[in-house]
Parts: sequence; structure tokens; C-alpha cells
Amino acid sequence: MFTGIDEVDWASLGHAYGPADDVPALLRGLASADPAEREQALDGMYGTVHHQGDVYDSTLACIPFLLELVACPEVQDRGCVVELLASIGGIDLSGDDEMQELDPDCEEFEDAANYAMAAAAVAAGADVFLGLVGDEDREVRLAAPGALASLHGDPARVLDLLRERLTVELDPEVRLALVEAVGRIALRYESLREETVGWLGWLSGAAQDPALRLAALAQLARCAPALLPRDVAATVIGLLSELRHQPDGSHQGGCGPSCAGGACPAGVDGTGAGAGAAGGADGPSDGAAGAGGTAGSGGSATPSGFGSATLAGGNPPATPWDSANSRTMPGVREPVVPVGLQRGAPEAAGDLRPTAPTLVGQLRDVREEQRAGRGTAWADDLLRTLHGALDDRVDDRIALIVAQLRSPDAAQRTDAVWMCGGLVRTWRGDYDEVVRLVGAQLGTPDARLRAASASWLEDLFALAAPAADALAARVGSEPAPWVPEWEGGRPGAARALLALTRAGDARAVPALARALEEPEPHGRLLYAIPHLEEGGAPLVPALRRRLGALPLDDDLGERCGPLLLALARLRAVEALPEVLRVLRGAPAFRREWVLESALRAVAAFGPAAREAVPDLRGLLDDPSAGMAAAAARALWAVEGGDAGVVLPKLRSLLLAGDALSRRSAAGALGAFGGAAAVAAPELRACLTARDVWLRVDAAVALGRVTGGLGEVLPVLAAAWRENRHTRLRVAEFLAELGPVGAGRGPGAGVVPLLRAELARTRRHNASAGLVGGSDHDVHDDERLLALCRQALGQVRGDTAL
Repeated sequence: MFTGIDEVDWASLGHAYGPADDVPALLRGLASADPAEREQALDGMYGTVHHQGDVYDSTLACIPFLLELVACPEVQDRGCVVELLASIGGIDLSGDDEMQELDPDCEEFEDAANYAMAAAAVAAGADVFLGLVGDEDREVRLAAPGALASLHGDPARVLDLLRERLTVELDPEVRLALVEAVGRIALRYESLREETVGWLGWLSGAAQDPALRLAALAQLARCAPALLPRDVAATVIGLLSELRHQPDGSHQGGCGPSCAGGACPAGVDGTGAGAGAAGGADGPSDGAAGAGGTAGSGGSATPSGFGSATLAGGNPPATPWDSANSRTMPGVREPVVPVGLQRGAPEAAGDLRPTAPTLVGQLRDVREEQRAGRGTAWADDLLRTLHGALDDRVDDRIALIVAQLRSPDAAQRTDAVWMCGGLVRTWRGDYDEVVRLVGAQLGTPDARLRAASASWLEDLFALAAPAADALAARVGSEPAPWVPEWEGGRPGAARALLALTRAGDARAVPALARALEEPEPHGRLLYAIPHLEEGGAPLVPALRRRLGALPLDDDLGERCGPLLLALARLRAVEALPEVLRVLRGAPAFRREWVLESALRAVAAFGPAAREAVPDLRGLLDDPSAGMAAAAARALWAVEGGDAGVVLPKLRSLLLAGDALSRRSAAGALGAFGGAAAVAAPELRACLTARDVWLRVDAAVALGRVTGGLGEVLPVLAAAWRENRHTRLRVAEFLAELGPVGAGRGPGAGVVPLLRAELARTRRHNASAGLVGGSDHDVHDDERLLALCRQALGQVRGDTAL
């Protein structure tokens, strides 16, 4: 082993941190008899040679030696090496037109070439994986199916091998990995899809083991959406019930005791020709596909043995399988928790493996903590795959989550809460029952479940109303519910208060009042106060005290923002002295941001804030366009609608060269209404600007100052189609107009857009393939829907005008 390793000029090669002369030691470390040394070597490989999924010339040089390691049965933790190879060689650029058109002289071309050479090199040696599906090492058997499905050049041979191995494999997670690999082949090779889908459909109804049937359903969901039965949710719920009621270990053989000898009673012989296909009690009489199939988007699945909360809105460790399904460019990959390094797994190093100061070890520990005490954690992995594949079948996904939330297993309920994240953030639907059930978890003794539930509810705003009683009870039970959990509070406590406040529930006020007396209340709580609307009025004295006590130093910008926003929303004119103190004493650091926040508060106070007029006039000539526009808007509001003083300044800003200045002026003029009609020519000139946001702001302002819609609505309709993020701004204006579909006026042209938005199931701000986003995304989308209904003259739930 390692023949020729010293003949490679490693120092002339590179990795993420410079010359690759340390790579031979890493490769030899993978073969060490010392578990800690192996783990450190693996961590080094992911951290340098395959850093964040990148492929370097040193990575290419490693491939032959990694293949040697995999083929040597004396080497321990070979499953980790299989996964490393699958990650290195599994990046497929063949369908990426952008990469195909790269200039050979650019750096990205070199990266793409390295990916392609790595894929070719690993594929050339992929025969080594064929002999691993029956390896004595469980972790090797767990990793080999995915590697074969992703890397081997003869998928028909691999398909036969995987199905044959399923008839004799006894380990439940390995069996699920075999089924997952079959699904991957169906996705990758259209020529084999019909055959493979048929086999999966048969397996979903014929296998005696409910785990296998669930696995087959999950894979069918990914590659054959049309075969999903209408009652897929009920089918899956039934399988989950079977799994819960099985005695421990009864599913280990999957298809029955005789399958180990090759005579699988369910007919899992790789052909679908066994007892189930012949009309036995466990299978359909005709062996037809779709007996319990499921659908999907074709996205990648988490391999058996791994858990991923990505689809649910969480951030679990990445897996090396990710790169086997889609190209991952530099900067988006993280080191992994290899299967073979999961402590406590059968045939793994177990307790012999010391805690290593490696990222691989840390991720492994997190993973083990998540799976602790869960005999069928792989079932939750399958459910995540199924949820992702069900995609826009929202009602089915809701039914699955509801069933999970009613499970007696706290871990399964926790997984259900995680799955709620991706579902609700991406898709519109009726989530009242889900929200109520998640709220019920706030009273559980399980700290992880409580924290997960409060974390999800905090992003729902008004949608959290069905859980309001549970949130209020949770907040009321805490001695200090404003203390963030990462500062010593009980898990979920601060988030429960945040969720209750964002839901607009006045029961949050007593706790918020106490929080405002603390030295450093969390900013997110303060920014949520405006959602209480008039219910937050009792907080005004505390807000004033806090604002008045703030030092006028460089930290003012960070600390005063939420206080000024809350006072402006509450129209607390009695806070004018504190606001003027900030307006007059703002430091140079972040001065513009502080002053604009104070000016918005003054404008909200209206004529009662006349004491501020001299300050406002002085700011009209500020060199910042945003500042001048904000001062003009506040001055107009305070002086009772006298626009004569400020119009010249705003009209001149509309002629400025930059879009941001012109947007600031347009926003201010729109608030003046007909009093600013003289600025219509300058606003019209902005309707053809390149910047879509300037066109929107100018069109809204022009509609408000002239009342004419004929020239405005076509601009707004075009922006609606061009940039989905403008829709909320456009809908706000359309809602102001009242029912826009009445008669044959100019408003009739936007009616189809509004109706189409209400009919769409995907949230307007949900981006395909991206995780995360703003915690206001759901709130903003729900507001868009409400505004569309208002613009059409509908009430919630109506389907016609």
C-alpha cells in the first residue's frame, strides 16, 4: 500500500492552505491503528485537500492512494474513506452550461477541470466499491451503495448488485442505504428509470418490513411523482405506527428470518417476482408499481444513517453525499460526520475512540447527541427525504407533520418541528393545526423540543395566533422570560416572548416592561414591540426612560433604533423631548441612520411636534439625500400639510444622478398627495429609469399626487413581473386604491396578477435550493396575500370578487 507515494512531488502541489507536502502524512494517518490519529487525518483531508468541497491538484494525486485504502480490509474506518472519495469524485458538471462556456484562461475553468478530472479518476477505480457491498464492516456496507450509484460507470450492473444484496442484508440502516442508492440510480439514469421505479413501487407494497416500505416510498417520491397515491399521508402514517409498535429488533431482518438464506418471503430478490408479486398477503397481486409510491422533486436525499434538518429550517452537519448529487462550488461545503466515526455504531471504534479536537469529532458528537436513545432515528431521516420529495403537496406534508407531532416519541416530535421550518417558509397553506400542536410542545419537559418549538414560532408573527395561549403560559411560567437562552435562560424562553410579541398579543407587555428595565434587553424583542400596535401603549413610559438614558456615543445607532421605531409606531408624542435629544445630539458615527430614525418618529407625531420645526428646517440642506428627504417629509407632517417649503428641495433631488437619492425624494413626495402635483413631471421622468425600485417608488408617488392610474399601473405591473420582491410595495399601493377590478378601468389590468398571486402555493420570497433567508419572510408573504385580497375587495377565505 502507498506504493509510489514518495515519488510524488507533493511540495509542488497545493491545497487550501499552501503546499501539499503534509498530505502523505495525512494519507498514512488514515491507515493508522490509532483511532484518534485516523480521525485527525480525516479532518485534515476535509480541511485542506478537500476544503469546502474544492478539488486541487493534490486532491487528484490522492485518489489512487485513497482507492488503495478502501480496498484493504485491514484498514479501519474505510467507510469514511469511501465517503471522502464519493465527495471528491461526485461533482458532475456535465449539465452546467455556464461551466461549459468558461474561458480556459480563467480561474474557474481550472476549478471545473479539476472537478472533471476527479470525477473521471474516481469513476475509473469505482470497481473497488463493488466488492464492498458485502464487506464485514457495517460502516463500509453503509457507504458503498451511495458511492456505487453516484460513481460507477455501469449503472445496470450496480442496480442488479444492490437489489441482490438487499435479499441477504440484515442491518436495517444498510438496507435503507441500498434502497436509497436504487432511487439515486433512477434519478441519474433515465434509461433505467422505468424499471427501477417499477421495482420501488413493488417494494413499497410487498416488503414485510415497514421500514423498507417507507424507504421505497421515499425514493419513489423523489423519482416518480406521478405514482404517488392520493392517500400517501395515510400510508406513511400507518407505516410509522407499525414501526412504533414493533418489538425492538424485530425489523432487523426486514423481510423475515429466511431472507438471510436468500429465500426472501416477500419476494425481495431483485426482480419483484417473489411471494408478494405473486399475490401473497404482503404484496399486490399484479406486482404493479405505485402500490405505495410517493412523489418528489428529484432533489438529493439524506443518506440513511444521517439526519438533516436542512429541509426543516435547521442547520445540521453537511454530508459528503451532497456533492454526489449536485455541483457545490467553493465556499459552501463543510467538513462532515463520516458514518464510520459515529461512536457507538456497531463495528465502529465505539468507546475506544477518544474525544478528538477535530471538527469531524465535534460534528460527530452533535450528531450522536441528536440520535441518543433513538432506536429508529433512520425513520426520521426517511421522513425528511419524503418531505423534501413531496415538495408542493402541502396538505400531505401537513398531515405527516400533524401525525408526527402527535407521536408519543419526543424525538419524533422534535424532528416534526424542524420539518415545519422549510415547509412553512416555502409554501402557503392552512397551518393552524400545526401551529397549535407545536405550541403544545412548549409545555414538554424535553428542553430540546421546547427550544425548537419556540424557535419556529418566533418567525410566524400573526400565524402564531393558534399557539398564543401556549406561548403566554410559557412566558408566564418563567421568572425572566426575556433572557436569551444562550445567556443562561431556559431553552426557548426568550424566543417564546419574542413569538408572543410578534403575534401582537398584549399578554407579552408585562414581561416586555420588565425587560426594558434590564441593562441590555435583546434588540429583537425591542424591534418586535411595534407589532403590538395600540396594545403596546403601556410600554411608552419605559421606552422613554430607556431612550432618555442612552449615552450619545458611538453605540447610539445600535441602541436607539428599536426604541425610536416603537415610539413612532405608537405615535407617542409625549416622547418628543427624548427624540429631540437624540436628533440634536447624534454623534458623527452612524449619524445619518440615527437622524433618519428620529425624523421618522417626528413625522409620526405630526403637528404636535412643532417644537422640532427649527431642527427640521436645518436638515433640509443636509448633503445626504436620504436625510434631506426625511426632514422634508417630517416638516410637511408637522406643519400640517404645507408643502411649499419642501417641494423645491425634493424636486431637485428627483433630478439627481443616483437612484437612491431619487427614491428618497419620490417616497417623500408620495406622502404629500395632491399637494405635490407640481412635481409630476419629475416623477414621470423616473418611470423609465433602469432601476426597478426607482420605477416603483416613482409610479406609486405619481399615482398618489395626481390620482391618475393610466400611466402608473402598467409600470407597476411590469415591475411585479420583473422582480418578485417588488410585489409587497406594489400591493400596498393597490390596496390603497380599493377594489381595482371594478368596471373596465385601468385597474383591470392588474387583476390577473393579484389573482395569480393568491392562487400560487409557493411563497413569493421563497428561493429554490436556498436555506435560511430573513426571519420576516413568512410575515411579509402573508402580508402580501392580505393586501392582494384587500385590493380585490375580498375577505380572507373568499375565492371570488
